[in-house]
Amino acid sequence: MAVTHNITLIPGDGTGPEITEAVVRVVEATGVKIDWEVQNAGTDVYESEGNPLPPRVIDSIRNNKVAIKGPVTTPVGTGFRSVNVTLRQELDLYSCLRPCKYYTGARSLYPKVDLVIVRENTEDLYAGIEFEKGTQNALDVIDFISAKSGKNIRKDSGVSIKPISVFCTERIVRFAFDYARANGRKKVTSVHKANIMKFSDGLFLEVSREVATHYPDIEFEDRIIDNMCMQLVQKPELYDVLVLPNLYGDIVSDLAAGLIGGLGLAPGANIGDNYAVFEATHGSAPKYKGLNKVNPIAMMLSAIMMLNYINERDAAARLDKAIADIIKEGRSVTYDMKPTPSDPTAVGTSQVADEIIRRLG
Repeated sequence: MAVTHNITLIPGDGTGPEITEAVVRVVEATGVKIDWEVQNAGTDVYESEGNPLPPRVIDSIRNNKVAIKGPVTTPVGTGFRSVNVTLRQELDLYSCLRPCKYYTGARSLYPKVDLVIVRENTEDLYAGIEFEKGTQNALDVIDFISAKSGKNIRKDSGVSIKPISVFCTERIVRFAFDYARANGRKKVTSVHKANIMKFSDGLFLEVSREVATHYPDIEFEDRIIDNMCMQLVQKPELYDVLVLPNLYGDIVSDLAAGLIGGLGLAPGANIGDNYAVFEATHGSAPKYKGLNKVNPIAMMLSAIMMLNYINERDAAARLDKAIADIIKEGRSVTYDMKPTPSDPTAVGTSQVADEIIRRLG
């Protein structure tokens, strides 16, 4: 008898709900039994409840252990903090897993790309330890740093703290090696800026090297972040699994997505020891809200990661093949996957789902 999986479903905002609806339909078309527990979050919820991520959402994920989330808008500069960052910190989703694989037919100059980005999710500059310019706390921190380091910081500075610990580095690097071993990957590359930030990135590199000694079957190397970006543009086929601190991981994820055809093909997962939240890498694109226009494939690929996570591997493989087939044929795809954005043969979000469901049937 088929198992029914209880999964939290967060539609998101902007274009999130229409993408999510398409994803739910294709996942259900695989035949996997899922009891979706819908929990709304994001800008609309912030306006009605005063909190973009109410405790009920966190409680639902803690209860179900697995969630899939549509994109949620994060205000730039002002407003509430990122829902994504809060989720990762509240649930200790310390690993952001972002595969970037080329699908035949995608608009890309790099047909050999098959990378996995493993990004530390809980510390570094995204830890959220910030002090606003001109506040007494900021001035106190500036005075303390000046006294301890002998280096002057301008009084009109905002300050962000970059913590990198042995504990968090060790577990993310182990996650990268364990993922490589479990998925037949051959190499892990630790990415850093240890030549400049010797006590934060230097620690990341030192711990990476120590953890690597416990995985003699997996090749290990390291790269400085700026050189890594150049290498990915020149010869991405040389790389396999990349493990990075939080900020670099965020940036390199988008770079790698560009190599395979854009964010519309870039899935993601945030995974901890107890919980997992799956989501596309891209944002909510509110200007396209309700237009049935945006590409749902990145979130569908995230759903494939979710199906593998809950051990529905046959369904994951069938859905992956159906998606690969429509990308290769290039007909039932959205405007961003056409030769030009104005291509009149482009289909909408829901029509992509319709074609995938037809192929799964």
